[in-house]
Amino acid sequence: MDAREIAAGRERWQKRYDAARTRDADFTTLSGMTVEPAYGPPEDTDVPGFERIGWPGEFPYTRGLYPTGYRGRTWTIRQFAGFGNAQQTNERYKMILGAGGGGLSVAFDMPTLMGRDSDEVQSLGEVGHCGVAIDSAADMDVLFDGIDVAAVTTSMTISGPAVPIFCMYLVAAERQGADLSKLDGTLQTDIFKEYIAQKEWLFGPEPHLRLIGDLMEYCAREIPKYKPLSVSGYHIREAGATAAQELAYTLADGFGYVELGQSRGLDVNRFAPGLSFFFDAHVDFFEEIAKFRAARRIWARWLRDVYGATDEKALWLKFHTQTAGVSLTAQQPVNNVVRTAIEALAAVLGGTNSLHTNALDETLALPTDETAEIALRTQQVIMEETGVINVADPLGGSWFVEALTDKIEAEAERVFARIRDMGSDGTITSGILRGIEDGWFMAEIADSAFIYQKALEAGDKRIVGVNVHTNTNAKDLEILRVSHEVEQEQKRVLAERKAGRDETAVKAAIERLIAASKSDENMIPAMLDACRVETTLGEICNALRAEWGVYREPARF
Repeated sequence: MDAREIAAGRERWQKRYDAARTRDADFTTLSGMTVEPAYGPPEDTDVPGFERIGWPGEFPYTRGLYPTGYRGRTWTIRQFAGFGNAQQTNERYKMILGAGGGGLSVAFDMPTLMGRDSDEVQSLGEVGHCGVAIDSAADMDVLFDGIDVAAVTTSMTISGPAVPIFCMYLVAAERQGADLSKLDGTLQTDIFKEYIAQKEWLFGPEPHLRLIGDLMEYCAREIPKYKPLSVSGYHIREAGATAAQELAYTLADGFGYVELGQSRGLDVNRFAPGLSFFFDAHVDFFEEIAKFRAARRIWARWLRDVYGATDEKALWLKFHTQTAGVSLTAQQPVNNVVRTAIEALAAVLGGTNSLHTNALDETLALPTDETAEIALRTQQVIMEETGVINVADPLGGSWFVEALTDKIEAEAERVFARIRDMGSDGTITSGILRGIEDGWFMAEIADSAFIYQKALEAGDKRIVGVNVHTNTNAKDLEILRVSHEVEQEQKRVLAERKAGRDETAVKAAIERLIAASKSDENMIPAMLDACRVETTLGEICNALRAEWGVYREPARF
């Protein structure tokens, strides 16, 4: 790009910046030097390929979605939390919000993630251990007791039973008197990544995609601010994928959901802004920054050039980031504070829209109140003390970062081409389904994990406290333990709730839901009615299992 075009771009950016609202804050260094809101090439300088870098707030959004960067609005501090029962988690949420958290992110226990009630035999010993137990809408009432759901953005990390859980959330909001059309937040819902990496599915791909399509339609029509689908690369990376694989598989899944929306006759300009993303921030600092920048650029280009989006917001890739759980170590766990801070800083420099920072003890157990506060303060130190929020994309134009961004993007494009080739009709969706069926994704991730593990064992890759610098004066941590009494109490309350409800209404609601599943009718209204009469998560999911069957991954050797 020649100097004249660069200067014109700078002028466009300046006008947009001047027209935007910025925070009332001190935008100087610690020493008092004023810094510009964004930086670019020197005047009268030609920069080949600068159109791929550009200016903040302009296509291809390599440098961020907004001309102001974080001067306009900082990222949302959204700490992921959930353990025991709804009452215990509610107390943790109030602590997070009271300490400066800007949003909530719900972690569910394993029975809930698998669409099981706490009293089912498959749930024995798992209730409340890796998240909060939710059996019906009444648990959602308790979970958000004293918290105005209309005033707080809420993210829920769940995929297989995401739709009935979301309906329970809506019922709890109704009972608070909230205007459902104004609710804001994110539901994970992403089922592709379950088959690729996390393995928490209920049915085969087609029924899940039916539910997701119904949810996309319903939210586009009734709850336009809510994001019904957060496409998750986090779990793909945690399973052992490389940064480029995480990026490519995640965006490919996103393209699949775009194709799903278009197959439902939805306008891409209306539903695409309701798609969001969830990425891992690993410990390789510059690689992660490059990954986030490449993600925005790829998404914008594909939505415009492949799927025909014309509205600016439909081209925006908005994403939440969580620091890498897989990078945490049980050995010398206090070192995890440092790892998490580095990963969080990479997410911020990459332009994340919201962020969760892991606690130092999460490799051992759920966080204690103390370690959860340290994780929260990690974000606040970055936000309040470092000055990194004063300049949009401060690493833009770095030879290293730009080269790494280009390299990761090129690798992702190679993966997209491979996925398309696997399909029968040239769509990304067809290729994803074939890749799941053939075990291609799983094999690729397994190979990457094996290569890294060999390098670790050979000492080529180093982890402090694990295979280098292993001497320590650290003492054992006091960790959070979820008592067996939590499960017993949850089952007692569930039995009491079932005994006190209108069984005739429950039976009728389930019958209506099954009838909807056999037709072209959107299933969300019927599922909402079921949740309103305290039909449980297990009852809803088991009724659909009976109708749709269960999915079992083919054995591979």
